[in-house]
Amino acid sequence: GEPLYTLVNPVDDALMGVTHVLRGEDLLSSTPRQIVLYNAMYEAGITKFIPRFGHLPFVMGEGNKKLSKRDPESDLFVHKKRGFIHEGLLNYLALLGWSIGPDRDIFSLDELCENFNVEDVNPNPARFDQAKAEAINAAHIRLLDPADFEQRLIPYLKAQGLVATPPTDKQLEILKASAPLVQERITVLSESVEMLRFLFVDSVNYEDDAMDKLPGNTLDVLDASIEALETLESWTTEEIQSALQTALIDKLELRKFVKSQEKGI
Repeated sequence: GEPLYTLVNPVDDALMGVTHVLRGEDLLSSTPRQIVLYNAMYEAGITKFIPRFGHLPFVMGEGNKKLSKRDPESDLFVHKKRGFIHEGLLNYLALLGWSIGPDRDIFSLDELCENFNVEDVNPNPARFDQAKAEAINAAHIRLLDPADFEQRLIPYLKAQGLVATPPTDKQLEILKASAPLVQERITVLSESVEMLRFLFVDSVNYEDDAMDKLPGNTLDVLDASIEALETLESWTTEEIQSALQTALIDKLELRKFVKSQEKGI
């Protein structure tokens, strides 16, 4: 029986001098009441203007249901923990109902500020696409300066106890050498942990069931590979490929083995 939100919201905005109110289309029905209250405050001298109201379409989640604040997709901390960088997440969120131009999805925050106009927002509901969000985040990871990228990986490595606080000189040296290889492969920063783990531990333990899934000739393949690579004088891509081709394909006839495995022989 008390006004609460309906009264407090416009009064709060008026006292703060809010000029534009952007909110969900589900609040469209309450806007006329708020404008009536603004007119009353204008006549009373509490405010000197009535803000412009804009109503944005819903963002839909899985199953085309309205995305609620309880859904993981709408939780900023879930995305941050997984390793979304702010450049990638802001880029993707801006695309939910808006576009910077035809056939262009990747843009910087400065470009967003320069080009965004709320009047260009599509009135139709948008759907949060996790795969597309990760693809855009991956593109922004590729654009990071290598030194910046290294620093952004450190919190994720620390969380797994792989580097000290602060990292030692040796750990930073390893990270600097390996980060460029990871930067071209991941979609979120957390994926780097398992790619880099073996570089920061003394030994790696593999689960027994994982070992059971390896082909029966795994040891033969490893032994032949080691023998072939130990004789190389030049450690180049071409030399490595040629040596392994001879050892595994020509001598072990690995291609025949793989085909027989596919046929279930």
